[in-house]
Amino acid sequence: MARQLRGAAGTVKVGSQLFTAEGPRALKELAGLGFRIFLDLKFHDIPNTVAGAVAAAADLPRVRLLTLHTLGGAAMMRAAREAVANRGKRPALLGVTILTSMDAAALASVGISGSPAERAVVLARLARESGLDGVVASGQEARAIRDACGPKFLIVVPGVRPAGGTANDQSRVTTPIQAIEAGADYLVVGRPITEAENPRAAALAIARDIGTFHRAPAARSPAT
Repeated sequence: MARQLRGAAGTVKVGSQLFTAEGPRALKELAGLGFRIFLDLKFHDIPNTVAGAVAAAADLPRVRLLTLHTLGGAAMMRAAREAVANRGKRPALLGVTILTSMDAAALASVGISGSPAERAVVLARLARESGLDGVVASGQEARAIRDACGPKFLIVVPGVRPAGGTANDQSRVTTPIQAIEAGADYLVVGRPITEAENPRAAALAIARDIGTFHRAPAARSPAT
C-alpha cells in the first residue's frame, strides 16, 4: 500500500494494529520509502510510563507526529513534553481529545457530560496549557479549537470522508474541504483510500480537491 501511495501522500499513519504486529521494523521500512511517520499509539498511562514511551518513540525513524490521550491529564502531558524538551529535532506531540467514533450518548455512558464539541475544546485548552503542540479532533470541533487555542496550535482531523463517502464506524465526519475550512493543518484519510479499488487514484483525487480549493480566489488558507 505504501509503495502504491508514494508521491500521492507525504505522511503515513502507523496505528496500534500495525505497530503491534510489526513494531519499529514497519517504521524503518516506511521511512526507507521516503514517508514521514504519524505514530498514532495514543499513549495513556501514568506520567513516568508515558514519558518513557514518548522518549522511545521519538528515537524511531522519521516520526513527525505522535499521539497521547488528553484524558490522561495535565501531569501526564507535561511529562511527555519534558521527555523530548531537550531534543533539537523532535516529533510534534498531539493530544487526542474525543474519539471521532464517540457521540454524546457514548460520552455519557463513560461518565463524561456535555457534547463532544464542548469536551474537545476543554481538552484542547488543557493540552495547550500542558505544552503539547496540538490535538487530534473531529473537523466538527476544529473551528472552535482554532478560536480557543490560536493560529499556531496544530489541529489534526481524522474521520475525513470525501463527499458522498461512507462514514463506517465514525460518528463525527467531515469532508476534506470542510476540515480545511475549519482550520485543520493535517487530514487523516484512511479507509476511503485503503479500501478503494484503486488507492492511489483515490488519494490523488482528494489531493486534487484540496488543490482546487487552495487555488480558488476566495479560499481560506488553513493555519500553518
